[in-house]
Amino acid sequence: MDDAARQLQEGDQRLVAIVDAAGAAAARLAGDRLACRPGCSCCCVGPFPITQLDAARLRLGLEELRSRDPRRARRVRERARTAYAVMASDFPGNAGSGVLDEDETARDLFFERHERLPCPALDPDTGCCDLYEARPLSCRTFGPPVRLDGEPLPPCILCFAGAPAQTVEACRITLDLASAESPLVRLAETRTGRSGETLVAMVLSEPPGGSRLSRR
Repeated sequence: MDDAARQLQEGDQRLVAIVDAAGAAAARLAGDRLACRPGCSCCCVGPFPITQLDAARLRLGLEELRSRDPRRARRVRERARTAYAVMASDFPGNAGSGVLDEDETARDLFFERHERLPCPALDPDTGCCDLYEARPLSCRTFGPPVRLDGEPLPPCILCFAGAPAQTVEACRITLDLASAESPLVRLAETRTGRSGETLVAMVLSEPPGGSRLSRR
């Protein structure tokens, strides 16, 4: 592993630790109002943008899974390839690199068209994420009420059912990630040569050891 790769991995580990600690604090505040638990996967449906830092983490997570459980890793990749085949024709960006365009209208229409498509990391038999430890930051901050970089995010629709707004706000945590995340995203983009957001399926459908572009 070269110095840049080590810097990226160590920086990402610190970032994930911060996010996971905040998630644990949010869970303690929410208590039994938080519905999130293994097997609950309603938020694991529909594509959403992820950074190249998330993509690097997912690639590493899939590689580690392949070393431990090749059959399980193969199923993840097969689901990703199926999802890629469904989305490639109307992907709002470069389907080869997996990089999304910045056209928000095109993105929103695309996400709406594919809103029922399960995440390829989701095991349909268990309802659990096969790459849970490598999941994107969006997944890690979804569920409890969070104020992320100044923006209040709503909790999962299954959480805080029937609770008044003041109860939700009393359990909201504040998480400021931009200053720590942005340099790592730039480093990940420099290392991959891909600048911009992508999708989980685009990352996990790549051939082992290289992108779709490098195999053309």
